[in-house]
Amino acid sequence: MRYRLGVDVGGTFTDLLLFDEETGNFWRHKTPSTPQDSSEGILNGLKPLTDESGVAASEIAYFLHGTTVATNAVLEGKGARVGLVVTEGYRDVMQIARSFVPGGLAAWIVWPKPQPLAHLEDTVEVPGRLDADGGEVRPLDEGKVREALRKLKGQGVEALTVSLINAYVNGVHEKRIGEIAAEELPGIPVSLSHEVLPEMQEYERTLSTVANAAVRPVVGKYVSSLRGKLDDLGMKGSLSLLRSDGGLMSSHKAEEHPVNILMSGPAGGVTGALWVARNAGIKNILTLDVGGTSTDVALIEGLEPRRVRTTEVGHLSVRASSLDVKTVGAGGGSIAHVPELTGALRVGPESAGAVPGPVAYGKGGELPTVTDANVVLGYLPEDLLGGSFHLDREGAEKAVQTIADALGVSLMEAARGIIDIVNENMFGALRMISVQQGYDPRDFALMGFGGAGPLHVNAVARLMGSWPAVSPVSPGVLCALGDAATRMRTETARSFSRLASDTAASDLATLLDEMAQQTRAELVADGVADEKITTQFEVDIRYAGQAFEVPLTIDKETLERDGIQGIIARFDEEHRRLFTFNMDTPHEIVNLRAVALGEAPDLPAARLEQGNGDPSGAKIRDHTLWMDGREQAAAIYDRSRLKQGDRIAGPAIVTEMDSTTLIEAGCIATVDAVGNILINPAQEA
Repeated sequence: MRYRLGVDVGGTFTDLLLFDEETGNFWRHKTPSTPQDSSEGILNGLKPLTDESGVAASEIAYFLHGTTVATNAVLEGKGARVGLVVTEGYRDVMQIARSFVPGGLAAWIVWPKPQPLAHLEDTVEVPGRLDADGGEVRPLDEGKVREALRKLKGQGVEALTVSLINAYVNGVHEKRIGEIAAEELPGIPVSLSHEVLPEMQEYERTLSTVANAAVRPVVGKYVSSLRGKLDDLGMKGSLSLLRSDGGLMSSHKAEEHPVNILMSGPAGGVTGALWVARNAGIKNILTLDVGGTSTDVALIEGLEPRRVRTTEVGHLSVRASSLDVKTVGAGGGSIAHVPELTGALRVGPESAGAVPGPVAYGKGGELPTVTDANVVLGYLPEDLLGGSFHLDREGAEKAVQTIADALGVSLMEAARGIIDIVNENMFGALRMISVQQGYDPRDFALMGFGGAGPLHVNAVARLMGSWPAVSPVSPGVLCALGDAATRMRTETARSFSRLASDTAASDLATLLDEMAQQTRAELVADGVADEKITTQFEVDIRYAGQAFEVPLTIDKETLERDGIQGIIARFDEEHRRLFTFNMDTPHEIVNLRAVALGEAPDLPAARLEQGNGDPSGAKIRDHTLWMDGREQAAAIYDRSRLKQGDRIAGPAIVTEMDSTTLIEAGCIATVDAVGNILINPAQEA
C-alpha cells in the first residue's frame, strides 16, 4: 500500500489530503467541521475523496491525523473529573501553583485565578516517602492507599493522577499505587507522573500529569470511536496522531499520553511548511496559518522549527515539548464590531466559526466578518471550492455596511479597515515569534496557508519586510499535507541537576545511551524498523541560581569531541542571543532528553510543465477590486493552469479549490518549479 492520508480538523473546516508516495500525485477535499463529533466531518470528507481518487480505504497504508480534541477539552472545561494522589503533606500543591500572573501592571487586581484541573476535594494524601536520591525513607502504607482510593471512587472521579515527591528519580511507590488503583478503580485511567514527566519540579510534574489525566477519557473515547469507524470502512492501515512537537505517535500511545497532543492541530501547518520549504529551496520561513477561527504563526530557521519545553492552552501551561506556535483570534470568520464605549473598529477574537459562518456563506450568519470584507473588496471571487461554493456578495455588503454606518465612512473604507486591522493582528503575532525572540524578520520568507492565509500573506509580508511572500501548492489543506509528510517521534527525559564543573562527558554519555535505548524500543513497539530509527539528544542548561533553562540539541560525536566545555560555550552563545548578556556564574546541567525519530517519508513534489513566463493561458477573466483607496483593474487566474516560470503582475487573484491568493498592486508573483507562488515587490522581482 502506497497511499498516505493526512487529516486536519480545524474550527471551521476539516481538510483531507491523500498522497501517492510513488508518483507524488495527491487529491484533496475540504468539508465543514462537525464540532459535536470531529469523526463525522472526517467520514463526510473521506468518501468523496476516495471516490475521486479511485483509491479504496483498504489501500490507505497510513492515516495521519492532527486533532484539536484535547485542546478543546481544556479550553471548554470538558475534561474528566480528576482524582489526585500526593505524598502526605503536599495536598495543596495544585492550589499553591506558581506566583505568576499574566498581563500587565496590576493585572492581579482583576485576574481570576483559574480553578485547578484537580480540585482540592479530589486530592488525597498517602503515607510513604522517598528521598532526593530515590531511596525509601518511609514505606508506602498500602492500607491508607486503598482507603484514599475508595474515597475518590465514592466522589465519582473519572481519571486518576498519582504524583509523589521525588518520583522522577524512583517510581516504585507510584507503580504500586497504580497497581492498587487497577483493583480499586477498575476502568478508571491512571496517569503516573514518573511516566508522563520524569523531571524535577513537583508542581510542573504534577500539573502536566493531571492535564494528561483530564483529557485521557475524552481523547480515548474519540480515538477508539474513530478507529472503529475506520475499521468499518475496511481501512487496514495504521492510525497515528500528530504530536505537539511535530512528530507522530501511534493512536494507542496518544490514548495513554494525550498531554503530548494538546497542540496537535497547529503543528500540522508547521510540518507542512517544512515540506514546502525543502522543495522550494527556502531555509528560513515564518508561517502564517490563517483559518476560519484563528491564525497560527511559527518560525523555521535552517529548515528546523523552533521547539519549546512548554505547551500552553488557554491558562494551562504544561511541561511537554511543542513547536513554538503563537495563536491569535484573527481568521476568516473573525467578527468585526464597533463598541459603543470607544467607537473604534475591532476585529475578533470572536468568530462566526463553522456554524453559522460568515454572512457570505449563506448559512444564517448575520454579523460582518473578515471573509465578508474580502468579498466586498473583490479579493474573494464569488465562487469558491472550484465553483461548488457560491458566496453571497449582496449579503456581505449589507453586513459590512453596518460597520460603515457606525464609523461614518464608505462601504469600501469600512471593508478595508477590517482587513487592515486583522493584518495588524497577524503582524503582532509574527513579531512575538521573531523580533521578540531575537530574529530579524527580514531574513525570512513569509508563507501563508490555511483557507485564508494566501489572501493576507502579501499585505502582512509588507508589514514584516519578509520576502518572498509564499503561497504554497494546496495552501488550504497544507496542515493535512503536513500530517501526511511527518514521521514517528517519541522522547524521554531525566533530571540531572549537577554543576557542569562536576560533570564528566562520560557521565552524560552513559545516561544518554540508556535513554536512547528506551526511546528506540518504544518506536520499535509502534512498528518502526530499528534500522530506520535515528536518535537526537537535548540538554537543558542554566546559570546556577536561575529559575529557567535554555534547551540545546547535542549529539554523541560532538560531546565526545568538545566535552562539557563545548556545551557550555554553546549555551553562552545562545543565552547572549536571547538576552544580550552572559553571567560570570557556574553552569548547571538540569535535564537530559533523548528523542527517537522514525524515517522521514520521501514524498516527492510534482514538477510543473515549463512555461514561457506568460500566464495568459491560465486567465479566467478580468476583474475589478478595491485597493490603495480606489477601484483597480485586475485579473483572475486558475492556479491549476499556471506553468513553471509564469509571472503575474498585481493586482491579481489566483483561485483554486481550497484557497485564493491575492497579489497586491506593486508586486509580481512568480511560479516556481513545483507550483509555489512567490510574491515580491515589483522593484525587487
